[in-house]
Amino acid sequence: MTWTMAPEPVGSPDAALLRRDYYAEVAGRYWGRPATAEEIDAGLTDDGAALLAAPTGDFVVGRRGGRAAACAGLVLVAPDTAELTRVYVRPEFRGTGGGGLLLAAVEGRARALGAALLRLDTRHDLVEARGLYAKHGYREVPAFNRGPYAEHWFAKELEGAGRRPATPPRPAELPGPTDA
Repeated sequence: MTWTMAPEPVGSPDAALLRRDYYAEVAGRYWGRPATAEEIDAGLTDDGAALLAAPTGDFVVGRRGGRAAACAGLVLVAPDTAELTRVYVRPEFRGTGGGGLLLAAVEGRARALGAALLRLDTRHDLVEARGLYAKHGYREVPAFNRGPYAEHWFAKELEGAGRRPATPPRPAELPGPTDA
């Protein structure tokens, strides 16, 4: 079974459902209980998702075996710097290599937008996410913002970045690890 990663409008049906699932999980972990539908709706209202589209950003949806399984967004915060946001792999697809492939796809999209540095903030309780970032070359850095949920900050210099290609990279079909 293979993973595919491709840019997708943040408002598409699959992207919208992935964003809801992402918010439900991070809010539920933070509160120590499942988030209600009303809390999820409130959290997604005016959450800055409009920035996850050109020219200010991008949004990538990962599919495994054709099923929407993962997402990640990025927002340009300076001409050469983008922030990674809303990184999510549905629980049933974790451990299949999708997180690393998703990061690689978003890094490619960041390069296409001219970013040479990709940074992010995350929370202490999102242990799996922090492990994923460290495994893929992100290093902890001093705080660069004061967000209410920012407890750890990471950054990665993007190799081969610094100039915009004439066309963005094409979506790729990427093999996942064997399912033995």
